[in-house]
Amino acid sequence: MFRQMNLTKQLAEAKKSSRTLATLTTAEKNAALKKIAIALIRSAAKIEAANKRDLQKISADKFDRLKFDRARIQDSAKEVRKVAALPDPVGRVLQIAKPRSKFSLKRVSVPLGVVAMIYESRPNVTVDAITLALKSGNAIVLRGSADALNSNRAIVKVIRDSLKTTKVPVGAIQFLDSPDRKIVGQLLKAREFIDLVIPRGGRGLIDFVAQNSQIPTIETGASVVHLFADARIRDLDKAVKIIVNSKTRRTAICNALDTLLVHRKIEKKLLAKLLPELAKHCVKIHRGAKAQFDREWLSLDLNLKVVKNLDAALAHIQKHSLGHTEAIISDDQKTCEKFLQYVDGACVYSNLSTQFSDGGEFGLGAEIGISTQKMHARGPFALEALTSYKWVGRGHGEIRGGAGKPPSCSI
Repeated sequence: MFRQMNLTKQLAEAKKSSRTLATLTTAEKNAALKKIAIALIRSAAKIEAANKRDLQKISADKFDRLKFDRARIQDSAKEVRKVAALPDPVGRVLQIAKPRSKFSLKRVSVPLGVVAMIYESRPNVTVDAITLALKSGNAIVLRGSADALNSNRAIVKVIRDSLKTTKVPVGAIQFLDSPDRKIVGQLLKAREFIDLVIPRGGRGLIDFVAQNSQIPTIETGASVVHLFADARIRDLDKAVKIIVNSKTRRTAICNALDTLLVHRKIEKKLLAKLLPELAKHCVKIHRGAKAQFDREWLSLDLNLKVVKNLDAALAHIQKHSLGHTEAIISDDQKTCEKFLQYVDGACVYSNLSTQFSDGGEFGLGAEIGISTQKMHARGPFALEALTSYKWVGRGHGEIRGGAGKPPSCSI
């Protein structure tokens, strides 16, 4: 059983380490990230073996999300190196102000402090979260799901061991090594230690965190992704490729297509080409009463609905969207622009696969998730979103006047 005393000790260590981490130079942080990348490759066999123990205990529908084999470990190491090569988000001068008293005043980017990540499956998220946190000068507290306990335990050990010869304090990474669900409730009340909570996973996890956290929260992960095939599409083969890629490239990720909306004028022509291609990938179509329009499938299931026009498609998306990723395929520029302006989503696309919603694809490096909120961060949640700012003033003895005469004092 995970004891409250142990949790408090870990969080205190994270807080302490965050102050040291915030003072490190770009070169010192990048050197640590490069060592992490090397360690992941060298320890790939150990991590893969731990991952296999997790895979033996799960259902088939979770397999792809949880799988972290040698190839994916190598991909994660590449992402770590990419983040190391990115500009440092800390220490940027965001604004030079002109105060009335003429002293120097700048708004400068700084780390958030301690970030807690609560997430389901996906061991690669462990690597991504650590990488982004360290690069942005933040300590990280990780609480993964019980499904990935062995995988996450192995990953964190490898990374923490690699930091022992760097300037990054090992205590900046805290892994809550327990399947006890009570720990999440305790974590969400630890305001004295944690500056931001990020839940990444299904709607149930996100709703629980949003309803119970006493700490500022940014929601990531949950989605119901739509794609509208408009009547004006000259190249149906191109449209088919976009739809198939949106659905099947990887099905168990948050940017995978859930609902396809088709304009009734091209229903027969498009579906004649599309359905055989989807069948090759074993996609199961849900129409009419069998459709589940509020469901994030994370599988080879796809809702299909025929609509009479663009406005009907927009109304459907407005009703069922969770604000993640929405797309349109059309050769009419005005239709595309109306869609892009009207749809309220973190990522909105015309003539693109929905699977491009990813921090790496955006050139932002790895991501912690796709934020569906509108405050602070929206879309791929990467380095810049893990910083805040402070005002830094440098004076020469200036004092503020205008307070009036001091009151008379009597002894």
